[in-house]
Amino acid sequence: MALPEREGMEREGMDFDVVIVGAGPAGLAAAIRLKQRAAETGQEISVVVVEKGSEVGAHILSGAVIDPSGLDALVPDWREDPDRPLKTAVERDEFMFLTKNSGIGLPNLFFPKLMSNHGNFVGSLSNLTKFLGRKAEEIGVEIYPGFPASEVLYDGNGAVVGVATGDLGIGKSGEPRDDYTRGMELRGKYTIFGEGARGSLTKTLIDRFKLNADRDHQKYGLGVKELWQLAPDKFQPGLVQHTMGWPLPNKAGGGSWLYHFDDHLLSVGFVTHLNYENPTLSPFEEFQRFKTHPMIREVFEGAKRIGYGARAIMEGGWQSVPKLVFPGGCLVGDSAGFVNVPRIKGSHNAVLSGMQAADAIASALQAGRQGDELADYENGWRDSPIGQDLKAVRNVKPLWSRYGTLVGVGLGGVDMWANTLLNTSLFGTLRHGKPDHACTKPLAEVTPIVYPKPDGKLTFDRLSSVYLSNTNHEEDQPPHLKVKDMGLQKTSEHDVFGGPSARYCPAGVYEWVEDASAGDGVRYQINAQNCVHCKTCDIKDPNQNINWETPEGPGGPNYPNM
Repeated sequence: MALPEREGMEREGMDFDVVIVGAGPAGLAAAIRLKQRAAETGQEISVVVVEKGSEVGAHILSGAVIDPSGLDALVPDWREDPDRPLKTAVERDEFMFLTKNSGIGLPNLFFPKLMSNHGNFVGSLSNLTKFLGRKAEEIGVEIYPGFPASEVLYDGNGAVVGVATGDLGIGKSGEPRDDYTRGMELRGKYTIFGEGARGSLTKTLIDRFKLNADRDHQKYGLGVKELWQLAPDKFQPGLVQHTMGWPLPNKAGGGSWLYHFDDHLLSVGFVTHLNYENPTLSPFEEFQRFKTHPMIREVFEGAKRIGYGARAIMEGGWQSVPKLVFPGGCLVGDSAGFVNVPRIKGSHNAVLSGMQAADAIASALQAGRQGDELADYENGWRDSPIGQDLKAVRNVKPLWSRYGTLVGVGLGGVDMWANTLLNTSLFGTLRHGKPDHACTKPLAEVTPIVYPKPDGKLTFDRLSSVYLSNTNHEEDQPPHLKVKDMGLQKTSEHDVFGGPSARYCPAGVYEWVEDASAGDGVRYQINAQNCVHCKTCDIKDPNQNINWETPEGPGGPNYPNM
């Protein structure tokens, strides 16, 4: 929110060579690589990273089985570090297809080598990010957590020249409180955006510079995760399991993971592709149902749930990656859409993309340039390991969406083998079809799904789950979830689609509440305090009527070991 003119306060500003938005794996890799390049060439490169979480890693959540190729390239001696974040190597890799009461294991020999987890590690992406944050600070990177970037700054020619952090101390009314503090301008010769999936500033950049003009639209999934402390007799260090099938219907894509790592910890989660049609489907409830499967529930005997979180995942892949560069800056990591959906991995590509962007910027600075487009970064990624990783799997998601789980995944497997063995595809490069929000059907066209009540032991409700995410926001602030047209929300989201926001949100933010005093008998209630910053509402609202913006200060979840 811009400060009202009558206050007459100017923002303070700081100048750097490079400003980085987001202290995730991509942003921190870029920062570290810039300092490495500076040391190699004798340059002085000043780098600042601004992060909306209360600390580095606070908003980072993933499965995660981590391909160490990116980390090996960035910090080659990380395995020798006593504080290394990844200590559990994958020991066993299992894949199952579930029916309602049973399931079958699929032999690993059915899958091409790129799908193997041999040589990968199980761990916490949040802890990996904290590790990279420490490494960055050790070599002179300035990191400012708790200061969300809320505005992109442009010069008179329209080039990006940095970002401004949000103002603090604005009340719900929109007026400054007594503790009002103006945001700061962080100005740079180049600005790197690594906000993660559906970043609020990245959206504006894509629109302003038409970065997706000749690309397919982006696709998304919602990952919902819990962290459990297992009983010793149930813990199998390094066991990696994935499932697909039940509880999702054939036309709704997604699947689960169960990873055993560190000190008797189990990372368990469920991804639902957000192109599902039935507005009564709830990704959170599907995850809870999944844990009750006869082949799954046994691992939770004697266990304790200790963590919860959710986040959107970019799933468009090769054909949906936008143009990465624009005058004065670039996109990296999940802001660029570098997740490999079949492999369920993206952190390695995030690190590599940060390094590639840093190399392009370091060369530009050394040549005395600033504020231009980094052509080397844009032109190089498709022929790099990132492009090779994404190109081979580019048709799996479109085939899955088009033909459903049983046929689509089978065809996707055949296509991956063709790419692996013949370096070609049977299908060329398929398009994704409709954007996710346009896939939702009106309530009258579907059979409503009725979910069982949680038992509080294996299955849970949203509010007790959000409690474990350590989510908190300053209550007296303008809502960061903006409904553009509240009338449309009632006449369409509620009356036509049955109020899907109350189901797709994994944090209980949105409710349609019966209220006799309301004109139509129901009132739309937004519990912004619960928001875990997953961005699903910004993606899945059928009218694109909800806009997610950064809240004040360090609000949001705080994910330890996630």
